Formats: sequence, C-alpha cells, structure tokens
Amino acid sequence: MDNRPIGVFDSGLGGLTTVRRLHEAMPAESIVYFGDTGRVPYGARSPETITRYARQDVAFLRSFDLKAIVIACGTVSSVALDTLSAESDIPVIGVVWPACAQALRETRNGRIGVIGTSSTIRSGSYERMLLTARPELRVFTQPCPLFVPLVENGRVQRGDVVIETVVREYLSGLKEEGIDTLILGCTHYPLLRGVIASYMGPSVKLVDSGAAAADAVRTMLIPAGRGRGQTRYFVSDDPASFRQLAALFLSEEIAHPAELVDISSY
Repeated sequence: MDNRPIGVFDSGLGGLTTVRRLHEAMPAESIVYFGDTGRVPYGARSPETITRYARQDVAFLRSFDLKAIVIACGTVSSVALDTLSAESDIPVIGVVWPACAQALRETRNGRIGVIGTSSTIRSGSYERMLLTARPELRVFTQPCPLFVPLVENGRVQRGDVVIETVVREYLSGLKEEGIDTLILGCTHYPLLRGVIASYMGPSVKLVDSGAAAADAVRTMLIPAGRGRGQTRYFVSDDPASFRQLAALFLSEEIAHPAELVDISSY
C-alpha cells in the first residue's frame, strides 16, 4: 500500500475531468488538485511562460508528500512534460501518450484527428507520438482556442447555438478528412463531448485525454489501501467561482471549499 496522495494540476478547471476519472477508477486514492485559475488559459502562452508556470504548479504540489503528479493539461503535457519529469524524483504523467495509445487501439482506417489549444497543436506533440508509433497514419490537427472560455462559461449543451456554431467551424475540416478517431487534446473538451459527438457522427470514436491519463496512472502506481480517499482543491484565484463551476466538471459538488494559493511565491 502507498497512501500518499496523487497531485493533479491544470491551468484551470479542465483537469477536474481527470480527477473525476481518478475518483471512478481509484476511489481509495487521495488527491491534491491545483487549478491555476488566476492565469488560465495557458494555451495561448509562449513555451517559456508555460514551462515557468508549470514549474511553480509542481513546486506547490511538492509541498505535499506525493507519490505521483498528473499533468491534467494538454498544453503543459505537450510543452513541458520532459522538463518536469527530468526535474522530479516521483512519476510525472502527462495526457499526450495515454491518449495516443488509446487512439492507436481505436482507429480502424488510420486517420486520426487531434484538437487542442493553440500551444498544444503548435507543439506537434500528438503527431510526433502517433507517427513514431505508426508512420503510415494520417494525422490531422485543429486548434480550438474558443473551446476553453466557452466551457468555463458553461456553454456546453447541445442546442446552444454558440457552441454548436463554433464546433462546426472548427471541426468541419476534420470531418471532411474522414477521420474515424478524434483525440480531445484538452481536459476541458470532454464537457463538449455531446456536442462534438453529435456533429462528428457515430462512426468517429472520441478519445478523452484526461481519462486516458487517469487510466494510465492506475496501471503504474502502487495503490492505496481500502476505503475512500480524500480530495483537496486549491486555486490561484476566486475559490467561490471555482466551487460553483467544479460541479460541472466533476458531476458532483465538492465536499469542501477550495483553498486560495499565492502561486507566485513558488
């Protein structure tokens, strides 16, 4: 048994979809979650800024005695995973490879789409991993910069003309390419699963990168004992708004208020 908690961080609330999956798959695990809500989104930042922010996020989480850190952020996983892993003496798990591995298992026609923030798509991380594994694949990518702010403003339901219009604009090219698998390369995007699935159609498999990372964690860590783990939430801005929106991502209310952190001091 290893009852130390798992640290999870994201630029905002999207990483809560990974926490939700961890709760489902590993209910005995305790979790420390940090959402950098004061500096969200990371997706439009430079690689240098993303790495600096991520190092501060990790430094805060390492103030706890953790057994692993999950980067529940496609942007940080794409830009800074190697740096953070090299600087850590505990496992650091990103979302990119677990999502790629699942997509490789799912695709039947070898045509895979990837959507993510501008930084994630610009990094080329998903294409590199997919094509290294199977060079014959066709990989098509699309940045979706409006998805994160729309999700964090609750515009996620089918029938909402705003999100349906944006989904159609971003994904029409991928649909025309005949992909059969689509990686949701940002942990905010599972909240749009219904809208995206409706537009892409039933022949396209959707891969949730955050859930894939949570499943990978389950296979590589020594589990905690029995019982129900505890989850603590920390944010860099506006804990009240975080608590209000967290239920949208977790599908349940958080038990205790999020705690405010001065992340600039780390």
